[in-house]
Amino acid sequence: MQIRNSSDWRDALPFELAVAAADAVPGDATRCSGCGPASEPWPREALWVMKHRHPNNHAGFVRFYCAEHKPAAKLAAAPAPTTRERARAARVASGTPRRAPAPIIPERPAVLCPDCFVQVPATGVCGMCGARVG
Repeated sequence: MQIRNSSDWRDALPFELAVAAADAVPGDATRCSGCGPASEPWPREALWVMKHRHPNNHAGFVRFYCAEHKPAAKLAAAPAPTTRERARAARVASGTPRRAPAPIIPERPAVLCPDCFVQVPATGVCGMCGARVG
């Protein structure tokens, strides 16, 4: 059995970027995550919604924030270059020409025994009936 997430308005939100809650999902007043559960609900027009990354759920989780508690947007760091990318950059910088790829050697065509209809090995002798196929 596979467990899948349902699709809803949260899928359209970008990660770690605040969006006006009234634009993302209209609805009733709700509480700010920073103000706590004892605070009064805010109207959607005064709230921001942000989708955060979660270590165990690739869909992340969504929190509502007032203007006072709205977190700053987090920009993803560029991934470190791989060994192949570094080698290519060094080769381009040094001006050395790129090596040509090794030539492709075609495979031997398959030869079938006319009696057994099985593929004959390179020896030319059928492994089923022992007939020599040329």
